[in-house]
Amino acid sequence: MSDTLFHDLPTVKYEGATSTNQLAYQFYDAERVVLGKPLKDHLRFAVAYWHSFAMTGTDPFGGSTIHRPWMEAGDPIAQAKVKADAAFELFRVLDLPFFCFHDADIAPAEETLAGTLKNLHTTADYLGEKISKSNTKLLWGTANLFSHPRFMAGASTNPDPEVFAWCAATVKNCMDVTQQLGGSNYVLWGGREGYETLLNTNMKQELEQMGRFLSLVVDYKHKIGFKGQILIEPKPKEPTSHQYDFDTATVYGFLKKFGLENEVRVNLEANHATLAGHSFEHEIATAGALGILGSLDINRGDALLGWDTDQFPNDLWTMTMAMYQVIKAGGLGVGGMNFDAKVRRQSFTPEDLVYAHVGGVDLCARAFLKAASIIEEGTYDKVIADRYAGWQTPEAQAMLNGKKTLDEIADDALKNSIQPQPRSGRQEQVENLLARRIYS
Repeated sequence: MSDTLFHDLPTVKYEGATSTNQLAYQFYDAERVVLGKPLKDHLRFAVAYWHSFAMTGTDPFGGSTIHRPWMEAGDPIAQAKVKADAAFELFRVLDLPFFCFHDADIAPAEETLAGTLKNLHTTADYLGEKISKSNTKLLWGTANLFSHPRFMAGASTNPDPEVFAWCAATVKNCMDVTQQLGGSNYVLWGGREGYETLLNTNMKQELEQMGRFLSLVVDYKHKIGFKGQILIEPKPKEPTSHQYDFDTATVYGFLKKFGLENEVRVNLEANHATLAGHSFEHEIATAGALGILGSLDINRGDALLGWDTDQFPNDLWTMTMAMYQVIKAGGLGVGGMNFDAKVRRQSFTPEDLVYAHVGGVDLCARAFLKAASIIEEGTYDKVIADRYAGWQTPEAQAMLNGKKTLDEIADDALKNSIQPQPRSGRQEQVENLLARRIYS
C-alpha cells in the first residue's frame, strides 16, 4: 500500500449475501428501500474521526502500537491536513455518508486558548474544502473536555470557574464549526462530569453548573440559528466513579430539572449502556418512551473487561433488538449511527480499519433488515399487543386517562368478585420466535 494509506483501495461496493469478497458489503445495499425509504437514510452511518485517525493503540497497560504519517514530528497544521486527506480517502473507500469529530481530533492544541481556537478554525476551513468535494458529510461535532489536565476535576462541573469559562469558549467555537461544516447535531459528552468522592464534592453546586452550561448551549444554538439537535451522551463510569449523566433515565431527570426536556436529546452508545448495567435495546427503548432518542454510537464492550473497550459490533441478536427499538421509536431523524469503535492494538495496518468498518456496517444493516421484517410480519408485535390487550377496554382506559379517581377504582375492584388469574409471559416462546426470525 502507498504512503497515502487508503489511496490504492477500491471503493467498497454491495455484492450481496453470497459474496466471498471481504472488502464488499453483503447486506448494506444503500439504495434498497425498506419501510418506505432507502437503507442509507435509516442507518445514516458515520465514521468516528478519533478512533480511526487519532487513536494510537494504547490501553491502560501498554503504549502505542499504531503509527500513521500524521503522527510524526512536523508542523502541526500540516499534519492535521495530512490526517484530513487520509480521512477522506477512507470515507471514499467505505462510501459511508457521514463522519463525526472532536475538536482535538482535527486540530492541534496550543498553550493558549486563542491559539487552539485559531488552529480549530484553520483546519475547519480545510475540512470544509474536503467536504465540498466528497459524498461524506458531517453528522456531528463535539469538544474534547476531558483529556487535558485542566479537566481532571470536570469541565462544566469543575470547582474552578475559569475552567467553566474555558469550556464555554471551546464549545461555542465547536458549535460554530459544526454549523459551518453542515453538521446535523452537536454532542456534549461529559467524560469527567462526575466525581470520585463526596468527601471533597458539592454535588448540588456541580449539578447547577452543569444545568447552567447546557442552558447556555441551547440558548446559543437558537442565537446562531443552528437547526440540528443538541445531544447528551450518557456514560455511567470510567473514569469517574459517579457520573452525573449515568444513563438515559438519569439524563431525562436532569433535563426535566432544568426545563430542557424539549430541547436536548440523547446520543446513546452500546458500550456505555452495558457499563451502566443495561442492554443497548433498553437504553434505546427508554429514550424512545421518553421522546428523547436522537442518535447512536455503535460498538460493543468485552463482558470480561470492566472498561470501555469500544469494539466493533458482531452480535446479530443484540443489534437486531436494538434496531427493532429504533424503528418502534420512529427512527433517528437527523441523527445517525456513528461507529465509535476502534481496531485492536494488534490490528495496526490501514486495511484493518477497512475490514472493521465493513464488518460493522454489514452487521448493522443485516440487523436492521431483520428487525424491519419482524415488524412487517407482525407476529412478534401481536404477541406484545395481546399481552396488554386488557388495557384497551373502556374500564381500563378510564383508569389510565384520569377519568377515575383512586377511590373509584378501589370501589370497582371491590365490586368485581372475579379474582385476577396469572397469565404466562411466554418468554421462551417469544425467544424461540425471534431466534427463528433472526438466525434464519
